[in-house]
Amino acid sequence: MQLNLHKNARTTPAIRRELRESTAPIAELARRYHLSKATVRKWRQREEVGARSHRPQRLHTTLSPAQEAIVVALRQSLLLPLDDLLAVTREFIHEGVSRSGLDRCLRRHGVSDLKALIPAPEGGVAPTKTFKDYVPGFVHVDVKYLPLMPDETERRYLFAAIDRATRWVYVEILPEKSAACA
Repeated sequence: MQLNLHKNARTTPAIRRELRESTAPIAELARRYHLSKATVRKWRQREEVGARSHRPQRLHTTLSPAQEAIVVALRQSLLLPLDDLLAVTREFIHEGVSRSGLDRCLRRHGVSDLKALIPAPEGGVAPTKTFKDYVPGFVHVDVKYLPLMPDETERRYLFAAIDRATRWVYVEILPEKSAACA
């Protein structure tokens, strides 16, 4: 068995097992092994004698393959910057996703560079245009086919609506692609 102890470890699995199984008082065990009473209490309460990770336990923040497909489709169709895409992802897809996790997802799928996703104009460099001013209420709707996952029997569609004036985004997954759904 490989034993990984850090250089300042005062207990080994054998000492921990003895602390757990001993009927001696806590103060006596602490003196005998040069430990604090809190350490002796800790090892008495544990079932296992192996060391645990010191890293904090966090919520599961990774996206499933279906959620990754949705995020990639949103990135390709709406051309949202990372922070805007993060806000949409947290609101509609997975509330615990981190910014760095979302960035890694985009890199894995080859859509991390926003400039590369914008189609290049034919015939050289296009002149810089200003954005058209829209009145609030003009909504652009994109519909994307979602991949059929192994546990699904019917195709689903991703509807993404964006208000051009305020840049607010609404995303919903629906079972059919029709004008009524849009």
